[in-house]
Amino acid sequence: MTNKLNRTVLLVDDEADVRTFLSVALLEAGFDVEIASDGNEALNQIKKHRPDLISLDLVMPGKSGVMFHRELMKNKDWAKIPVLIVTGHARDDIGRADLKELTMSGRGIYLEKPVKPDNYIAAIKKILGLDISDRERETAEMVEIQNELKNLIDRADPETLKRIGRILHDHKTE
Repeated sequence: MTNKLNRTVLLVDDEADVRTFLSVALLEAGFDVEIASDGNEALNQIKKHRPDLISLDLVMPGKSGVMFHRELMKNKDWAKIPVLIVTGHARDDIGRADLKELTMSGRGIYLEKPVKPDNYIAAIKKILGLDISDRERETAEMVEIQNELKNLIDRADPETLKRIGRILHDHKTE
């Protein structure tokens, strides 16, 4: 059995299957979990109990992730809560602008759905400054590098993208 971490994660996502999947990963890692299906529910949860970290989906009906984040920033205490963005819309027109807004405001770590449980837990532990294994540290660093590369690729011109593709193709491992 996993040791209890005495840390609470508020999991905000409109998709029930994603909430179930991520909450199981959190519980197995020893976190306490609170759940909200949109930004309005999340604000109500925070009023009752301040979480140690918020796992935030961007695109949700009602109050979206970015609208929720704007409300969060209006309260000095809540603004200090670390946020991990978990989205399936990092690269499309629906979520790209919102993700850019949040990552430019200092919320630079995000995960793209589908999320691997190990990546999710490693990122959360790193954000919270918890003890992590060497494997978890490598996983968290890999997520950060992948995010940085994705952001660079999004801004790259076509010729640079072709060069990156050739480099990756020439160095792929089997």
